[in-house]
Amino acid sequence: MCLSAACGFRIFAPFLVLSGAAMGGFYTPADELSWIGSWTAVALFGTATAVEVLAYYVPWADNLLDTIATPAAMIAGVVASASVLGELPPALQWTLAAVAGGGAAGLVQAATVLLRGASSTTTGGLGNSVVSTTELVFAVGISVLALLAPFVALALLVIAARFVWKYTLGRRSKVSLGQERPST
Repeated sequence: MCLSAACGFRIFAPFLVLSGAAMGGFYTPADELSWIGSWTAVALFGTATAVEVLAYYVPWADNLLDTIATPAAMIAGVVASASVLGELPPALQWTLAAVAGGGAAGLVQAATVLLRGASSTTTGGLGNSVVSTTELVFAVGISVLALLAPFVALALLVIAARFVWKYTLGRRSKVSLGQERPST
C-alpha cells in the first residue's frame, strides 16, 4: 500500500524506484510485470519522472496535471501493488491491488490536490513549488522505505495525512463552523 500511496504523490517516481530496485536485485516483480525490471523500463520511467517533475513547477500546468493525475495515480497504484503481490493467486492479487492499491493512491492524490489548491489560494500559486518539491521527496522516500522499511513508510504517510488534514480540511471545517475567522 505504501508504494501505491507514493504513486499518489508522483505517478512515475515510484516506478523508477521499483525499476532500479529490480535491476539491483532488491525486488522481484510479479511474473506478469517483470518488464518493470528492464533497462527499457528504467529509461522510460526516468524520462517520465523528469517530465512530470518539471511540469509541476510550471504554475498553470501543476493544477492541470492534477486533473489528469488523479485517475492515472489510481491506475499506477493498482499496478504498483500488483507488482509486489505476485506470490498470491491472480484473483486475490489483482483484487487487493485494485482495492488497497488504487484506494491508497487515490486518497493521497486527493490530499495533494487539496494541498495544492490551498497553496494556490493562499499564496497565489507562489507556494506550489514548495508543495511540488515536498511531493517529490515523499514519492521517492516512501517508495524506497516501502521496499526497505515498510512500517516506517506507513508511519510517515500517517504523519503526512495528519498534516494535510490539519492545514487544509481541518481549517476549512473550523471556518465553516465559525470557530475561526477567515483571514481578510
